[in-house]
Amino acid sequence: MGGITLVRTVDPLDVLSIPFPPLYVTVIHPHIEVKTSEARSLLSPEVSLKLAVKQWANVAGLVTGLHQSDYGLIARSLEDFIVEPQRSKLIPNFYPLKKVCLDAGALGGGISGAGPSVFMFSETRERALAVEDAMKQLYVRTGIPFLTYVSTIGKGVVQV
Repeated sequence: MGGITLVRTVDPLDVLSIPFPPLYVTVIHPHIEVKTSEARSLLSPEVSLKLAVKQWANVAGLVTGLHQSDYGLIARSLEDFIVEPQRSKLIPNFYPLKKVCLDAGALGGGISGAGPSVFMFSETRERALAVEDAMKQLYVRTGIPFLTYVSTIGKGVVQV
């Protein structure tokens, strides 16, 4: 993986590299098909002001937490109030999966893109591996084939 970037705008393109503390990511990829078009069709075209304020406060908190190496703030900011509640139904056992990952020590995480992959951030490799184990234990009971990955988030470079 190559760092954490923020696309501020696409026209004109403005991509920012976000400094961050040591982080590990654990990903589970269930072998199910989630079409991007279907995932997009589930999204409401309008967002209430209340949800927008909560969501963008979390975005600001996440960016600040990354900049300040504040794992507590990162964890508190990894809650998606807009997209996740709408797309989670496409991923079998999404909320139980999220719960076991948090119980295993993940800072938080969510749906990767349109899905079906789910990612979780952890402070240490040991926690990331515990999160992977929790993911496997839950998902093996579903009967759905899956793969898991654990990686550090490298510094990388911004390339466009």
